[in-house]
Amino acid sequence: MLLWFAGGSLVLVFHVFRSPALDYRWIVLGAVLPVSEALLGGPRLLHTLLGSVVVLGVVMLATRRHRLLRRQLLGLPIGLFVHLVLDGIWMRSRVFWWPFLGWSFGSDQVPELTRGWFALVLELAGAAALWWTWRAFGLADPGRRGAFLRTGQLVPVDAPRRR
Repeated sequence: MLLWFAGGSLVLVFHVFRSPALDYRWIVLGAVLPVSEALLGGPRLLHTLLGSVVVLGVVMLATRRHRLLRRQLLGLPIGLFVHLVLDGIWMRSRVFWWPFLGWSFGSDQVPELTRGWFALVLELAGAAALWWTWRAFGLADPGRRGAFLRTGQLVPVDAPRRR
């Protein structure tokens, strides 16, 4: 279940922040990274609010006096926060509020693996979001695609060009 988080994070963050300086590569990484907790048998730190806050704190502290690096790395905790929203993990209070409601994560699987047929609907929505991103940012153009792969920045096709 990666398309839902990759596409959803791109569209959501673009529409919320509208910042040309964000590195969307880090946002996508942050949004899909918690899915890897399926290998651990269930949701863990990356599915908690505390986990996202700690990553944000580490980025802020580690990048003092390095504004450019901070601007890039801030995408990671932003992506983690977006994952929490797109995952609906707040409905599992014991995980979302860990450790404030107890030290156990419970024995549940990660939410991504428990949705049954609805996971297909979400993946299709994620694919549609990725298609929208491809079109809205002109990523069919090799120059624009190369710039995104180098910098992580997305500039809408209809945006005025800077001189």
